[in-house]
Amino acid sequence: MKQGSNYQNKKILVIGLGKSGASVAKLLVKLGANVTINDKQKPSDNQQIIGLEKLGIKVITGSHPLSLLDEQFELVVKNPGIPYDNPLVAGFIERKVPVITDVEVAATLFDGTLVGVTGSNGKTTTTTMITKMLTRQAENKVFDAGNIGIPISQVVQKTDSNDTIVVELSSFQLVGTKTLRPHIAVITNIFSNHLDYHKTRANYVNAKMKITANQTNSDYLVINWDNSEWQELSKQTKAQVIPFSRLGKSKSGAYESDGKLYWRDELIMNAAEIKVVGDHNIENALAAIAVAKIQGITTENIVHVLKTFGGVRHRMQFVLEDNGRQFYNDSKATDIEATQMALKGFQQPVILLAGGLDRGYTFEKLIPAFREHVKAIILFGEAADKLADAAKQAGVTHIVSTKDCTTGVPLAVKYSEAGDVILLSPANASWDQFPNFEVRGDTYIKAVEQLTGKKEE
Repeated sequence: MKQGSNYQNKKILVIGLGKSGASVAKLLVKLGANVTINDKQKPSDNQQIIGLEKLGIKVITGSHPLSLLDEQFELVVKNPGIPYDNPLVAGFIERKVPVITDVEVAATLFDGTLVGVTGSNGKTTTTTMITKMLTRQAENKVFDAGNIGIPISQVVQKTDSNDTIVVELSSFQLVGTKTLRPHIAVITNIFSNHLDYHKTRANYVNAKMKITANQTNSDYLVINWDNSEWQELSKQTKAQVIPFSRLGKSKSGAYESDGKLYWRDELIMNAAEIKVVGDHNIENALAAIAVAKIQGITTENIVHVLKTFGGVRHRMQFVLEDNGRQFYNDSKATDIEATQMALKGFQQPVILLAGGLDRGYTFEKLIPAFREHVKAIILFGEAADKLADAAKQAGVTHIVSTKDCTTGVPLAVKYSEAGDVILLSPANASWDQFPNFEVRGDTYIKAVEQLTGKKEE
């Protein structure tokens, strides 16, 4: 880690007392900053507050007092999930106080090789594949970090200039960056997500494109080539563009052709040999292959990872098999496109568990996937009725509403038979019933284990 002289004696406000907020606050104090943390919630764990205060961090909880605007802060580090129209955040922006995220702090301190991964879907799986590929051949340390669940401000403290960080970057994190410059940036895809936060699709796309904003011609942008819009977006970068294409629309990077995966002219493996299922995971694998090849990883090591990697927890995770039924946990599918891709990954009939937070949109886009893949749907949460409407239009035979995904599991088994897939892929955020998608997925797995008497694999 580089010395953080830019933060010495600086008066900094950290807004949000989550994992990333606590981590970046501790880092900034270590670098000599004068740090205050503010969170609108009263903490359930006073020990965390006591620990932070022992480090000299001032902690203010229970609200976002606007009086903080008058305390002459020189920098604000914001939790990525807090919107920019929050009155406190908006007040600092109006006063021309820089507002950044912890990713930006870490980027100013890291002098190793940074690989950044963003996109609407596939970020975590692609990040994990890349990390595993680089680790198999690395002479120095390789870390994953960011939106994958490990604060990059925590990871950066363990690094030196020979190390690599593969960081998953959400649009929320990227908005708050100014100098971030990955040596290799990856864009898995861009759909229309989080418009409640970004307000417009243009804002969302611009946030994603910040991953390449500071790249130069000595850097690389690995980007999905299967959509003309994404091809156009690639013209914004100064980096070397490396396309990947499941549909074979470019052969100058990684691509699939006749069921085989290639890097330029080199055959890598058969697509069917990838352990994780679905076309979307072929796309994730192609993106990872491109990064690995740029970094000089051998085909043998790439193939080993793709043949053995069974998926990331809550992301098309195979849970177990019982009485001929395969159970999958795709709780991370918090939008329509993710559930579309999950359903397309199966040839077998699917009993789908779906539902969650009602964000105001309807589900007509899912009708073709419902019609082709779903023989029964078990619905829960605020969005259940809207999903039921789409399922009716698709002609799904069995449409059942229930309390939550726990009560949904025995119902799914009831409407299934040997050879079927029982899939949790909600197409909605979890916040109406669960604190996050991880808890939702864990709840589903627990229900499956209790019903079958088996443990997840």
